[in-house]
Amino acid sequence: MIFEPESLYFIPLGGAEQFGVNLNVYGYQGQWLAVDCGLGFADERFPGVDILLPDPDFISTRRKNLSGLIITHAHEDHIGAVAHLWPRLKCPIYCSAFTAEVLKEKLNENPECRTADIRVVSPGETISLSPFQVQFIPVSHSIPHTCALFIQTALGNIFHSGDWNLDPKPVLGEITDPATFQDIGKKGVIAYIGDSTNAEVAGVSGSEQDVAEGLTQVFKECEGRIAITMFASNVGRIRSIVKAAKSSGRKVAVVGRSLHRMLSCADECGLLDDMNHFVSEDELPRIPRDKQVLIVTGSQGEARAQLSRISRGEHPSIKLSPKDTVIFSSRPIPGNEKEIMAVKNNLAASQVRTISPRDTAHCIHISGHPARDEIAQMLSWLKPACVIPVHGERTMLEAHAELAQSCQVPHTIIPNNGSVIKMAPGTPQIVDHISTGLLAVEPGRIIPADHQAIVQRRKLQYSGAVHVTLVLDKKGKIASDPQVTTVGLVDPEADDGIDFESDILDEAEFILDDMNAKDLAQNDKLSEEVRVGIRRFVESALKIKPKVSVHVVRV
Repeated sequence: MIFEPESLYFIPLGGAEQFGVNLNVYGYQGQWLAVDCGLGFADERFPGVDILLPDPDFISTRRKNLSGLIITHAHEDHIGAVAHLWPRLKCPIYCSAFTAEVLKEKLNENPECRTADIRVVSPGETISLSPFQVQFIPVSHSIPHTCALFIQTALGNIFHSGDWNLDPKPVLGEITDPATFQDIGKKGVIAYIGDSTNAEVAGVSGSEQDVAEGLTQVFKECEGRIAITMFASNVGRIRSIVKAAKSSGRKVAVVGRSLHRMLSCADECGLLDDMNHFVSEDELPRIPRDKQVLIVTGSQGEARAQLSRISRGEHPSIKLSPKDTVIFSSRPIPGNEKEIMAVKNNLAASQVRTISPRDTAHCIHISGHPARDEIAQMLSWLKPACVIPVHGERTMLEAHAELAQSCQVPHTIIPNNGSVIKMAPGTPQIVDHISTGLLAVEPGRIIPADHQAIVQRRKLQYSGAVHVTLVLDKKGKIASDPQVTTVGLVDPEADDGIDFESDILDEAEFILDDMNAKDLAQNDKLSEEVRVGIRRFVESALKIKPKVSVHVVRV
């Protein structure tokens, strides 16, 4: 489409239909501004793939007019794709100090990103990325130095919330200050682009101070060693754990590379100055088990995380016994329930007690995202003319829009990824749609998530494969015994498997016998006839339609 230079546009390229892969762009006067660049986690639809990225093609083709990339905070769904995609953008990156520390660690792992220009912005500071003026507004969230964005243009002001909540007593960082948002509301907000994660959840998210107090009570009720798992980036939660451990006379050890990395970044930013030193894993044998708290990675059941290894008995030095307790100070990300349950089952088999938020009356976890009452409060402060829900699945976006309407917001727009929303002049509306999608990260490459390699891999999960090699003379007569290999259909070592593969070869020979001399002389025609016939034969026998490949060798 043609973008009018005197119109203000917003386009979510990712994150408007699912968790993660957040990438948003604003356009005005021929210039573009990108906000966040996060990853998502693949499910069974993407065999062999762990990480998904937003496709940046729309903005990378316009990178000469890309004023910058702003990262609102250091969670993976907002920052995790930068190290993969920055080489396609090559623009300055603006973020807070803690976010910058986390980003440096990630970019250093990719040689193509080591020249990236990272510019640290202080909370409350306004930067000029003409034609945009962007003020970084500090908000409370489950990671340090999170900022919402007040984006000012000649056509009107936009509030881009990022992730936030209204924690009245955060153990780390600033509160989400009402006066700041009331002042922004007085300046006029044409649109609020906001977090929808908990738009279906009634009430408020709670306070991290309550978690510190709840963990203190739970720790005092535990007999042996305590292992507690949470999101590695939640430095505030680590402070709550340390406080609870001190109250119950326990020492704290940190187990897991990502936790150590986050603590290192927090220390660089002076966020750990008043915390006692942690003990190392090597010191644990000299400390009574009932005086230990281990903070471990793996709250989402990740197979390679430390808690999973411990639950399987594979950790080289840490073992749990029947008197020990594992606390999940987190909630499952949708889609991770099976993996988390597998860890809990392993722990239960070892008679290790597990405690999740729903298992105790004490508060051991709060969300970093706003529930309905908090969203309504924010809208009352900002008084936006339009609400555009992002960051969530469709039901969450719908709930957010419904809530905005009940708060008397004049307009709501529920976008899809790729929706081109004209913000001003005039009433905000979807005016077009651009092609966007997902990228899949494989060990040696990044490819479209709908790449045929993944499509075929997915099909093989359900249908198996048959590979046939035919050695023929120039007339199409069999010159050597055909060969067949099946994958995912039968046991080739068992008698019935051997017989079935023999039957496939017989079927191939029957097909060749029925073909005329002209077709036998054409490799393409011959291999297609055999492929279709064998597929039909296997489907008849097993009720499965396998992937069939036929290789013809002429001698």
